[in-house]
Amino acid sequence: QVQLVESGGGLVQAGGSLVLSCAASGRTFSLYRMAWFRQAPGKEREFVAAISWSGSSPSYADSVKGRFTISRDNAKNTTLYLQMNSLKPEDTAVYYCAAGRGTYSSSAARVYDYWGQGTQVTVSS
Repeated sequence: QVQLVESGGGLVQAGGSLVLSCAASGRTFSLYRMAWFRQAPGKEREFVAAISWSGSSPSYADSVKGRFTISRDNAKNTTLYLQMNSLKPEDTAVYYCAAGRGTYSSSAARVYDYWGQGTQVTVSS
């Protein structure tokens, strides 16, 4: 059974930090590219960050570049991380982990086959 389970969301003040995790199981996710997307109330889902299967070639949305860092640990079961620093109220959203077959990181949602249920991040001003 394929599972992507996010954790680490919560309420934080502007300027604070959070680390999101995504535990992946049910496939050899060490061979999959992975990414974070988010969706704020009343808005479309948007790309946040992506990483290749090997952990190289991270890519970021302009809105989070320099503040967020994506990484992964393929040692046992694959875990994806998102370190979020200098959080802003506009970062408030449900954050989703995604995984897809393929080598390189991609910002296109259509290339990701599996999605988690999401974790809420709320940044207060």
